[in-house]
Amino acid sequence: MLLVIDAGNTNVVFAVYDGAKWLGTWRITMQAQRTSDEYAVWLLALLKMQGISANDIEGAVIGTVVPAALYHLRTLCRQWFAVEPLLASARLDWGFAIKMDNPDEVGVDRLLNGLASHHLYGGRLTVIDFGTATTFDVVDAEGNYCGGVIAPGINLSVEALHQAAARLPRIGVGRPVVDSVIGRNTVTAMRSGVFWGYVGLIEGIVERIRKEVGQDMKVLATGGLAPLFSEGTTVFDHVDSMLTLNGLRILAGRNPLPRLTPEKDLLTEG
Repeated sequence: MLLVIDAGNTNVVFAVYDGAKWLGTWRITMQAQRTSDEYAVWLLALLKMQGISANDIEGAVIGTVVPAALYHLRTLCRQWFAVEPLLASARLDWGFAIKMDNPDEVGVDRLLNGLASHHLYGGRLTVIDFGTATTFDVVDAEGNYCGGVIAPGINLSVEALHQAAARLPRIGVGRPVVDSVIGRNTVTAMRSGVFWGYVGLIEGIVERIRKEVGQDMKVLATGGLAPLFSEGTTVFDHVDSMLTLNGLRILAGRNPLPRLTPEKDLLTEG
């Protein structure tokens, strides 16, 4: 069994893959200084409820855009599961070219989405990930990563609006209760601006990408808010909440998993 860890800016997602199917996924809020012991108390209890023990885990892979969290997640794998995790980075074998000026600066979550989308859907693709940032990543027909667009995430934008404007309340992200764009009070006007504003951003950027590429392409959406925005636009061909996790398990299948040796200090960072 493979322990898969996707550590983003907002949440850390743990999942177990048995070689044929996902046995479960579990999510916890990202706190960079959360210790390996804290992770273990929480995760081992959830695994036990699923009938999985620490001894069942034979390997692990970690993808993170939060460097400060890596030490504790790596220690979790070493101390509690007795495995040395594979760390997703641009220097591994991805099976495609990373056509960027500096491949090392590309967030591994974006590469993982590109890897999974090519394997699962094929063809030319734009992958939209609704995370802390909203990213648009372009993959060509051969699976090469061609770059993309980074926009502020919707929750980040909503919070900034509330913080910067004294009379605007904090609102939750959701589809307006009516399809009218024109709000009749402050809250409905804000909800309309947030929801339909992001729908316009999505459709506008996808259209510009298509014009620049010069050919049609499939559009995939992932991330926690992808189902919400699928209600407001027809631009998505697929919504796949497991895309990044599938990218991690595919990457682990392409690269040899490192071994935890007795000589290695379990508490060392390297």
